[in-house]
Amino acid sequence: MAEGTSGAPSLRGQVSEDEWRTRVELAALYRLVALHGWDDMIFTHISARVPGPETHFLINPYGWYFDEITASSLVKVDLDGNIVQETNSFINPAGFTIHSAVHAAREDAHFVIHLHTVNGVGVAAQKDGLLPISQNACLLQHQVAYHGYEGLALNHDERERLVADLGDKSLMLLRNHGTMAVGHTAAQAWVGIFFLERACAQQVAALSAGRDNVLIAPDAAQAETKEQGRGIGFVSALAWPGALRQLQRRSPGYDA
Repeated sequence: MAEGTSGAPSLRGQVSEDEWRTRVELAALYRLVALHGWDDMIFTHISARVPGPETHFLINPYGWYFDEITASSLVKVDLDGNIVQETNSFINPAGFTIHSAVHAAREDAHFVIHLHTVNGVGVAAQKDGLLPISQNACLLQHQVAYHGYEGLALNHDERERLVADLGDKSLMLLRNHGTMAVGHTAAQAWVGIFFLERACAQQVAALSAGRDNVLIAPDAAQAETKEQGRGIGFVSALAWPGALRQLQRRSPGYDA
């Protein structure tokens, strides 16, 4: 079996075309997160549902940096986190606790991105959460759910509470912990997390002037942008091909 650029045996031609396409898109998400400096060494995770009758998912091999991830290196697991492919790699069970909960509860959650960025955690730790003080925040705030911090995600009992808090929303601030985005497509998940992370960074920057010196967007503008924010699916379809072209220039090899 041939090897990919990472040294992992290439799975191209060894899995279905649908699974290979999902692997390539998931590897692209890992590389994009690294490209934007949003990775956390070997921690945090991005997962994807494998198309097909089995309830299988793809997630990163534990110990790999995000800029090393390739389509072939991703590990296939079942809903309980059991590895269902031949591999020398293993996964972080704490990481899959959150992802398995969302995948199991939401049929539309084909891709799940969870990050621990400085700005994302900064806003997740603020009592008022995401404030309507930037255009990005106004576009997203009605799509953002909140989940209280319960420690490292090792307790499977937390899954029920997390999905109850998520409801039907596509974005989440995990209090004192980080950010999350879910999407029917890789493009939707990527654009969602991009806008959320950008809104968090803008809030942290704005609050450096002090809470009393920050302008809250007018109610009418908030209502208007709430409706405009429903077009994220259209925007994501436009942005995703460009993101992949950027990877080919700056982080090639993810699709090996």
